[in-house]
Amino acid sequence: MRISEVKTHILEARLRQPFGFSQWWYDTRRATIIEVETDDGLIGWGESFGPPGPIAATVKEFRPHILGQDSRAIDRIWELLYNRFRDFGQKGIIVAALSGIDIALWDLLGKRYGVPAHVLMGGPVRTRVQAYATGMYLQKAEDQTRLFMEEARSYVEAGFKTVKMKVGFGVERDTTLVKRVREAIGPDIGLVIDANHAYDAVEAVRLGRRIEALDIGWFEEPVCPEDLRGYKAVKSALGIPIAGGESEYTRFGFRDILVERAMDIIQPDVCISGGISECRKIAIMANAFGVRCNPHAWGTGIGIAATLQLLAVIPHNPLSMNPVEPMLELDQTEHPFRMTLITEPIIQQNGFVAVPQGPGLGVEVDRGVLQRYEVNRET
Repeated sequence: MRISEVKTHILEARLRQPFGFSQWWYDTRRATIIEVETDDGLIGWGESFGPPGPIAATVKEFRPHILGQDSRAIDRIWELLYNRFRDFGQKGIIVAALSGIDIALWDLLGKRYGVPAHVLMGGPVRTRVQAYATGMYLQKAEDQTRLFMEEARSYVEAGFKTVKMKVGFGVERDTTLVKRVREAIGPDIGLVIDANHAYDAVEAVRLGRRIEALDIGWFEEPVCPEDLRGYKAVKSALGIPIAGGESEYTRFGFRDILVERAMDIIQPDVCISGGISECRKIAIMANAFGVRCNPHAWGTGIGIAATLQLLAVIPHNPLSMNPVEPMLELDQTEHPFRMTLITEPIIQQNGFVAVPQGPGLGVEVDRGVLQRYEVNRET
């Protein structure tokens, strides 16, 4: 049960068609997969989100500090690594790399005891989660409005009850896009928007006021993650719930958001913010502040499975007969190995996804697919 090996697998695949958002264009999908093995042959899988090269280099630095450690001592390992490297990165690559290690350790723990990770975290609050479709990125085409409308309709036809579209392309253009998408999906489908911190508070408020009447579920990352006062200004000016936090790290970063009451909905990512361990603590802390926690997810089936294990135990906020449930983000953009990486793909049916019930994360990695897309491996 002691850690005998830690490996990283960098996966990469070119896209058939690039897609863009408010900051840049994607023409390649990448992932950093973490593999942790114990001396009795058990293997756990994790995922870190961010630039693969620096993450792999960081995991290589972590390796000598965790070889020989009891793989069941997840909190102790988390604190050991965080404290060892905190002088050089309380946010960013250090924590993203730590996230993948932590996820792999939860996978190992569940496999060791033959139960899903959420059982070891106290048992499920829910066994299925409503999913929302993330899409409507820019494409290299002239009529973006028509493409957004068609894409939104396709998600509704597929069973999704909520869709997320990208904004951040200028207030005038965003206003038109949001109005047309709302027309395309009708009044009964949830619609949320994501600017990926493209605006300052002034422009975010301008946009928000133009679309408030369209029943927007939340306005995600309206301003830069460092600008908590900007978040508060947007939040106080609009009736639309304000969401953010996918670019924030650990309970310490989210503590400041919660104390400042800067967001209505926080969105920690298990592959970025510190892993399952830390995101569970963040969710519990948010509950104490009466703030919703709706995790961000944008990775492979490993990261999605880890997110579902977390979603299974996020407490209701508040308790009631009809609580507002957290949702799973399901990226719908092109990704050649998102679900093929795991032997049984995670799928939505009628807008819901079941929490995997197998041991650990509840999914198994297809090594053939792993090897097919692997471009580099650091040990």
